[in-house]
Amino acid sequence: MCIMIWNREVEVSTRKDMEALQLENLKEIVKRAYENVPFYRRKFDEIGLKPEHIVTLKDIEKIPFTTKLDLRDNYPYSLFAVPMKQIVRVHASSGTTGKPIVVGYTKKDLDNWSECVARLIVAAGGSDEDIAQVVFGYGLFTGGFGLHYGLEKVGISVIPVSSGNSERQLMLLQDFGATIIVGTPSYVLHLSEIAEEMGVTKGKHRLKLGLFGGEGHTPEMRAEIEKRWGILATENYGLSEIVGPGVAGECIHQCGMHINEDHFYPEIINPDTGDTLGYGERGELVLTTLTKEGIPMLRYRTKDITVLNPETCKCGRTSVRMNKVLGRTDDMLIIRGVNVFPSQIESVLVGMEHIGPHYQIIVTKKGYMDAIEVLVELIDGSLLEKFSELENLEKQIRHKIKTTLQIDAKIRLVEPKTIERSLGKAKRVIDLRNN
Repeated sequence: MCIMIWNREVEVSTRKDMEALQLENLKEIVKRAYENVPFYRRKFDEIGLKPEHIVTLKDIEKIPFTTKLDLRDNYPYSLFAVPMKQIVRVHASSGTTGKPIVVGYTKKDLDNWSECVARLIVAAGGSDEDIAQVVFGYGLFTGGFGLHYGLEKVGISVIPVSSGNSERQLMLLQDFGATIIVGTPSYVLHLSEIAEEMGVTKGKHRLKLGLFGGEGHTPEMRAEIEKRWGILATENYGLSEIVGPGVAGECIHQCGMHINEDHFYPEIINPDTGDTLGYGERGELVLTTLTKEGIPMLRYRTKDITVLNPETCKCGRTSVRMNKVLGRTDDMLIIRGVNVFPSQIESVLVGMEHIGPHYQIIVTKKGYMDAIEVLVELIDGSLLEKFSELENLEKQIRHKIKTTLQIDAKIRLVEPKTIERSLGKAKRVIDLRNN
């Protein structure tokens, strides 16, 4: 039997009850951060702010923002609020340099994470009658493990195939009878192309639901996924700095992603001024973790542009919903679910023999999969005539990028002074995916 609402006490609570719970949790998390994280204590003391000054939810605006740069500067464990012996899991995502953004979870954090994901799975139509095939990669990336434990909490049978080896994925999809597929939308679309070539038509699998995250997808891509697989395609939202997947997700009505507000307090700000905006206004999403023990995040600037909607959903849930992410305020790219900054690629290239400081990143789609090509200028154009040396240099660069960023990029070495120069900010990225 499908459970349409996992936690009725929270998911259909009144706004008054939810805000009371949020305030209680906010006071506790601010106190914990101030007492146990030197970074936050220093930030508070600099402006004369004390935990007891947080009396109402609006007082959250007194708290300074936290940014990705703060996580990088406190690498790896300086933002943790508990000793390492209480941390039972560590995850990480790519940062703006070669160093990853590191996050840690206590046992309670993992329990809360599973609870948050379970709510979103049930909202999307999942139940203990289902079998889920996870095609996210397992590892430091939060996607695979985050969805895995939420699926198990609902009572869903989980097939942890991980990513890659598409032919095998499709064989197991048929043989094991998966009814839910979990992964990035671009990879699942790519799988549909291979399925078509292999004759794996709608009647040869049991899929009914897709739980997609790691990257956004357009309404057109959603429609294509649903048409090709004959499933309901739902989107979920999360980021490692906050928890991973489980921050928000769509219900069966696909009209915005329900935020787990008892665990994550959302704000919308003007990205230029930092001023708080109201419901319905477009701006940058800022999130505060309300229950995290391992690494509390106060007013974390996600860089994601969206809109918040407080109206009760057709599904009956009263939680605030966030619209699909409309863009970002920084230059981060999302390639097959991996966060990529141009500065990361630059850090790989700088100092390598035979190449100059000028490069360009071209992002395209090959079928439904993102593809990235890096153009790199040579210092000496005569190297283009030495095929074996040129090939060896391309392999070196490709290997370094893959090791650092966990993505495979095509490398093209070009003659000196052929990449266009700019009088202003250099145009490092040409994103052709929507052309």
